[in-house]
Order: sequence, then structure tokens, then C-alpha cells
Amino acid sequence: MALPTPQPWSTVKLEELTPLLSRRVLTAEKTMIAQVYLKKGAIVKAHEHHNEQITYILEGGLRFWLGENADKAPNAPYVDVMAGEVLLIPGNLRHQAEALADTLDLDVFNPPREDWLKGTDAYIREQK
Repeated sequence: MALPTPQPWSTVKLEELTPLLSRRVLTAEKTMIAQVYLKKGAIVKAHEHHNEQITYILEGGLRFWLGENADKAPNAPYVDVMAGEVLLIPGNLRHQAEALADTLDLDVFNPPREDWLKGTDAYIREQK
């Protein structure tokens, strides 16, 4: 069993995915946590994954299109999640997001996102 080790976010590599989106990722055996930085207008294209996701907005806000609405954005019903709020996204639920302002969120995934770890997450690396 690994010993608990404090990990300052400042020591975690910042990965720039696009000019509008970057992240820092830490992974444990069964869970992953990520700081995600989105500049206003950044889009995370519609996608789904088997991982459960918890998104906690620390600063700014994100607009989410969920389920069948994910592929119909921006003209479909949405939910806005603002600083101090949390969105629970079940595994296999299609979703899309747009940053309403410069945003910092904390995403937790169970299990860890293999596509993020391997760099095969093309949906998030593509710009509009």
C-alpha cells in the first residue's frame, strides 16, 4: 500500500490542450482528480465516458448540455453550474460544456480516465 503523500498542485505539470483549455492531473489507484482551466468561450465538445464524473466549479461557470441535448447545443436546454456548485455526471451520460467566464474547475473521475492518461482524448484537444 502506498503511503499518503501531500501533493501541491504547483508541482503538477500544467498540460495545455488548446489555447483556451489546460489542466493538471493527479491519479490514485481508483480515482483521478484534475484542475481544469477554461478561458471564457472554451468548448468541451460532446462526449461520453464510462467514468463517473464530479465537477466542482471553484471560479467562473460552465454551461452544460446533457444527454440527448449534448449534440444539439447551443439551441437545446442546458444547466449552468457556477462557482461553489457541483455537477454529478453519471457514467455513459453524453455531455458538452462551454465556459461562461474564465473558469477553474475540479473534476474527479472514478475510475481514472485512461484517455486522459494516454493522450487519446481528441475531443478535448480540438478547438471549435
